[in-house]
Amino acid sequence: MPVSWFLLSLALGRSPVVVSLERLLEPHDTARCSLGLSCHLWDGDVLCLPGSIESTLGPVLVPTHLQTELVLRCPQETDCALCVRVVVDLAVHGHWEEPEEDRKSESELQEPRNASLQAHVILSFQAYPTARCALLEVQVPAVLVKPGQSVGSAVFDCFEAGLGAEVRIWSYTQPRYQKELILTRQLPDCRGLEVRDSIQSCWALPWLSVSADGDKVLLVLDVSEKQDFGLLLYWDKVKGSGTWWYKNLTGPQTITLNHTDLVPCLCIQVWSLEPDSVRTRYCPFEEDPRAHQNFWHTAKLQLLSQETWKLNAACSLPAKVALCWQVADRGPCQPLVPPMLPENVTVNKSHEFPSVRDHPNLCVQVSSWEKVQLQECLWADSLGPFRDDMLLVEMRTSLNNTSVCALEPSGCTPLPSIISTRAARLGEQLLEDFRSGQCMQLWTDDDLGALWACPMDKYIHKRWVLVWLTCLLLAAGLFFLLLLKKNRMKGAGSISMGSAIPTEAPRARTALLLHSADGAGNERLVGALASALSQMPLRVVVDLWSRRELSAHGALAWFHGQRRRTLQEDGVVILLFSPATVAQCQQWLQHQTVEPEPHDARDAWLSCVLPDFLQGRAAGRYVGVYFDGLLHPDAVPTLFRAVPLFSLPSQMPGFLDALQRGCTRCPGRPADKAERVSQALRSVLDSCTSRSGAPGCDEEWDQGPCPVLE
Repeated sequence: MPVSWFLLSLALGRSPVVVSLERLLEPHDTARCSLGLSCHLWDGDVLCLPGSIESTLGPVLVPTHLQTELVLRCPQETDCALCVRVVVDLAVHGHWEEPEEDRKSESELQEPRNASLQAHVILSFQAYPTARCALLEVQVPAVLVKPGQSVGSAVFDCFEAGLGAEVRIWSYTQPRYQKELILTRQLPDCRGLEVRDSIQSCWALPWLSVSADGDKVLLVLDVSEKQDFGLLLYWDKVKGSGTWWYKNLTGPQTITLNHTDLVPCLCIQVWSLEPDSVRTRYCPFEEDPRAHQNFWHTAKLQLLSQETWKLNAACSLPAKVALCWQVADRGPCQPLVPPMLPENVTVNKSHEFPSVRDHPNLCVQVSSWEKVQLQECLWADSLGPFRDDMLLVEMRTSLNNTSVCALEPSGCTPLPSIISTRAARLGEQLLEDFRSGQCMQLWTDDDLGALWACPMDKYIHKRWVLVWLTCLLLAAGLFFLLLLKKNRMKGAGSISMGSAIPTEAPRARTALLLHSADGAGNERLVGALASALSQMPLRVVVDLWSRRELSAHGALAWFHGQRRRTLQEDGVVILLFSPATVAQCQQWLQHQTVEPEPHDARDAWLSCVLPDFLQGRAAGRYVGVYFDGLLHPDAVPTLFRAVPLFSLPSQMPGFLDALQRGCTRCPGRPADKAERVSQALRSVLDSCTSRSGAPGCDEEWDQGPCPVLE
């Protein structure tokens, strides 16, 4: 069934307006002026030397308007050339004046005022690769010399140009008394002119039309039998791209395209395979809505580093980019004017972010025609899921005064405020957190203000604790009433309390992920692994998601507390081995100590786990992993090979089975879960290795594995 969107598109299938042109039989250039003026065209080539603008006391003749017409110059009936006629409107500027020191009698001043006004009008014509200039000498009678009024026009016939060329015309007087007039025009090709029988280069031109057949696009070329012609499909004005499809064909042809191949910059060229033939350029999809939809469907935002990003797309379309704040409940992402004003974005080119601090709720929006087309939260992979933080906007109102508002879907709510919104109800508490330094500063500017992210978790806990207590009391009362009713129905006997308590669903097992601080690339891998595991029935704990607690309690205390809690809850500790981890283990084992170096908190977790391995308590409680291609398994110290060791993502099924202890009641198929986690990890691992150009993500990883520790 034909699709209506294609048939109704203004850009597709429309026939060009056919224009009938005036024919000039004169083979040479000519000039003429309107009534009252006299014109003379200088013969030969004229140099295009504008010179500098001059001033004068007396009246001068200047061009005020420039326009063109297309005509045909035809020395023979069937051998015509496309020609551009130029029409210049002229006016008088200035007055007759004499300096006071040279003032003469009234009779002596009459002579110059009765003299005619003369000027040289220069016409400069450029059509790549040729350029020409013409000089017209124009004379205006004194009776028409009225300052500030138009005196008429001059007409030049004509500048020859090629079909489909872009021409540029300048007009100025010599000497110059003002800036030149400039006119640029795109000339039509054979399709838009009634010239098929007049211009020989158009005789054998293939004629192209576009139509639709269901989800297919048909390019129909109307040519005579056995005529050879070329057909080229290409992306126009896209850096690094070129021909998409090219072929020499013969006779009438119908080319079929899928509608998913359409993009706004897809253009077509057709031409006859004869010497000096004209190429017809046709871009029918520039305004087609399906082509624009395909463009944004394939466009992708890419984070090159923590400071740079790039928009990968097939075409160069006008678009604007801005930062926005995404709330945790998946509401609309709200644009942030500071620190990043909406600016035009160039596709396939690196751009820099403003100096903002990374936060998982900060995202990037790309808009076109006042509509958001693309949105990506580029830091989510390394920083974890969205946080329930409130964004506060601090604005400078005077030299020493500031005002604070909270960004909400309804707008920026001033604090404190009496309106009924979430931020307004917690206004005093948020301001107290802001003033006491409990909020994280994301951006600051001495003149504009700052952005702050304030955590909301503690307010949610306070609000719901009373609700939970009330619910528990009601549940206990209801349970007690049910027991009494059941006891009354039986008449006697006792009821076992244990039998009335429903069986609880198995709780998700805790997995503590420990790793070394190997740089931003390793953090992305760790974040991707933790995010993928958290989608399974596992409660994942990783330092990347608890940096506020880590900073408040200290790294050593935090790691000891999390390890103790995980093992008490029958959880599992995952040791992620990297070259930096192996090197640190080797150093500590050689010194026979489990105490961390002073001020070295990045690998404090090693002091927590070494005693379990040295005393033989690690079996069944620990699992070791490393990433494919980033570490050889023999590099892992012998001490740590007492527990299962897996290479990810290649050994993902066995790793997940070890984490869940062969759970047969866990939801979902084990093979499907392993494939999902492997895909999530593999995409980040491939991206990391492709950027570095080496089997690792950071310079520290290029030092090679440490030797096996005995």
